[in-house]
Amino acid sequence: MKYQSDYERVAWEKFKKANPVTYTISTVLNFGFWSFILGFLVGMLFISAATAGELTHSFKSPAFNGIGYSSHVLTIENLTHTRKKDIISKIESDQRELEREAENTNLNKFLRNFESRVYSELSKQLSEKLFGENAQESGTIEILGNTIDYTSTNETVVLNVTADDGTYTKLEIPVGSFAF
Repeated sequence: MKYQSDYERVAWEKFKKANPVTYTISTVLNFGFWSFILGFLVGMLFISAATAGELTHSFKSPAFNGIGYSSHVLTIENLTHTRKKDIISKIESDQRELEREAENTNLNKFLRNFESRVYSELSKQLSEKLFGENAQESGTIEILGNTIDYTSTNETVVLNVTADDGTYTKLEIPVGSFAF
């Protein structure tokens, strides 16, 4: 190629270095006519196969798209209810455990045992008064605000228990059926 100036020659050399392959009609024809046709046919095949459909967008969350929203809300409500119920049962369980621990102290055990023995002794004394060798026919005992009146006949012993709040209980015990 003939250059008009050295400047043009230097510019073409730089261009050739930057772009080593320059396609011209002669290079395309040198490459081969059939290669060009084959490439053209393959290109047309891909172009015809590339079709587009309608672009649609939908949210996956039922809170946004509305599909299955009621079951979504029910599931959340069920989880919330279950969690609140678990928290309440845990609090109640902890309170019951604290109450049990407070009741099972050594002092409380001693007081319950002592109270049981006192009531046992009172019961023993009452049965001695009713059924013992020197049985009394009637009497009154007051225990912690509760009044016990008793009357004894040859056939029955009648206990009238009047509680502190005024409730009344009557016990009739047949004496003839006991065998000591």
